[in-house]
Amino acid sequence: MAGSGAAAVRRWQGPSAAERLGILRRASSIAIVGASSNPARASYFVGTYLLSSSPYEVFFVNPRADEILGRRAYASLADLPVVPDIVDVFRRDEDLPDVAREAVAVGAKALWLQLGSWNEEAAAIAEEGGLDVVMDRCVKIEHARFHGGLHLAGFDTGVISSKRQVVAR
Repeated sequence: MAGSGAAAVRRWQGPSAAERLGILRRASSIAIVGASSNPARASYFVGTYLLSSSPYEVFFVNPRADEILGRRAYASLADLPVVPDIVDVFRRDEDLPDVAREAVAVGAKALWLQLGSWNEEAAAIAEEGGLDVVMDRCVKIEHARFHGGLHLAGFDTGVISSKRQVVAR
């Protein structure tokens, strides 16, 4: 079942918090599909966070971009120099099944659909291909939550520092 609309019935059950933490802990690389060089876009914010505050090797996938956040952008997952552990997706609902197929084809370990993204067809494709699946959750928020980076008020800890956070793995 596709769709993230209010009328869509959600039958798929996502991983528990402990299982999501396990997915993040096992990963060493994240590919952001649908990454944007526009600072107003959520993918830009997530990419900035992952580059500055996480241990992951981050790759940006956008066929219309050459560079995002000073890093090369790739046209597809197949073009990446490594197999990404997590494929973090910022794409329209109708594109999600094809992204799931591409993630399976390259041998990724997890498909992660961002806040507001829910596509049970994509989840089924990924799970049948052996991938862990997370939907309607933000990698940045989950990583920060598990690693003490979220303040009770939400996204901002109120601490400004140029020192990179040491993250236990």
